[in-house]
Amino acid sequence: MKKLLVLVTMLSVSLANAQAFQGEGDNKFQVGANLQDAATGIFVSYDYGLGENMSVGLVSSYALSVHDAINADFGDRIDVKARFNANLGSILNVDENFDLYPGLNLSFKNFGGHIGARYFFSQGFGIFTEAAFPIAKYDANDLRPADYIHNQFVVNLGAVFNL
Repeated sequence: MKKLLVLVTMLSVSLANAQAFQGEGDNKFQVGANLQDAATGIFVSYDYGLGENMSVGLVSSYALSVHDAINADFGDRIDVKARFNANLGSILNVDENFDLYPGLNLSFKNFGGHIGARYFFSQGFGIFTEAAFPIAKYDANDLRPADYIHNQFVVNLGAVFNL
């Protein structure tokens, strides 16, 4: 019984110390699934805190499973984006382990927006979900079927780590 009480206390303390976004100098790494129409793949991102509620980062996704009708090669399946986030967790004050982050992203395939949420279970590990959407598509009048992969609404979900 004593061991169980000590374990529960230690877990409570470690969960209480978790913080979703710490501000300037904060480093986040996310990895997960990229879910969209006609393709599924992997998603990775890195965010660096510039201020109390602001971060910048890099995002990449690669479509592993693409419908045959799209006929996508390697260059069509991969996308790399630079992004800006407004980290609103401390403003909303829901829970110090929770962060809501809307933002904008720019890639070679489109200019878009995203809104995501993170929840940390410990100091270094949590889960995230993110929805991304194009605002402006490059060559919007001349999109090939393969260009559709990174020019649509997508959902990303997975694990987030403090670095």
